[in-house]
Formats: sequence, C-alpha cells, structure tokens
Amino acid sequence: MYLVSSCLCGNKCRYNGSAGDMAKYPKIRDFLAQGLAVPVCPEVLGGLPVPRLPAEITGGTGTCVLQGNAKVVNTAGDDVTENYLEGARKALEIALQAGCTKAILKERSPACGTGLIYDGRFQRNLIQGSGVLAALLRVHGFTVISDEDFAE
Repeated sequence: MYLVSSCLCGNKCRYNGSAGDMAKYPKIRDFLAQGLAVPVCPEVLGGLPVPRLPAEITGGTGTCVLQGNAKVVNTAGDDVTENYLEGARKALEIALQAGCTKAILKERSPACGTGLIYDGRFQRNLIQGSGVLAALLRVHGFTVISDEDFAE
C-alpha cells in the first residue's frame, strides 16, 4: 500500500491551487484504481489553505525541521513550521492506519521532497535533502520514492 502526494492524484492542492498532471503518472493512476494508494496533502492536513504562499525550509532540511533546528517559512516571512509538522504527523497517522509501507511523494516540495528541496532563499536553488513528511516517514521505516521515478 502506498501513501501518495495528493497533487499527483489530480487533486488541486498545490500551493498555487493547481493539481499535478495525472496523465504523467499512469502507474499512480493504476494504484489508485486498484485501491493500493492513499492520497494525502500534508500542507492541507496541517491547516494551510489552497492556494497558499510558496514556502521553503530555511536553515536545513526536513530532518532538521523534525529536530527543531530549521523552520519552514513562506514568501511573506511567516513561520509555517507548525503547519508542516502537524500535517506530516497527520499524514503519518493516515498511512499507518491504512497499512502503507511506501510513499510516492512530490519532489522539491518542503513537505514531500524526497531527495531535493529548495534552499530557503526563494531563488529556485536546489539542495539535497527531504521535506518534512518525507523525513518523518523515513524515521518510521517507510520506503520513500520520488514522483519523478514514476513519471512517464
């Protein structure tokens, strides 16, 4: 069973109110049709609206956020770390209840990025690291996979 970033399932929950291009992910579409995928949006679960201001992790990665050593800030300078932490905890709870052991998450997201995230300066510079949810899932033994490994 897979936990999947909701935007990859065609749901309009991205920061700009758009959805991912579901046609780009036929395997994810198949998992959904077979009942093998559970869509979640940690940002929405954490209480953030759609649309919302873009946010990036400042001072580190999702692992650093979990340790209290970095935060998530939006383009207005608002600290939205608690929203990201709450959303990640709720998504983890949903995943555990559904019996998920793997996650397919949206790369580059401050919540879902699996190996690349933006560096917190809002200049589209990428660094190696995970988003908050991806980091939390790994702590709990999940296999975390980038959506880019499923794109066709």
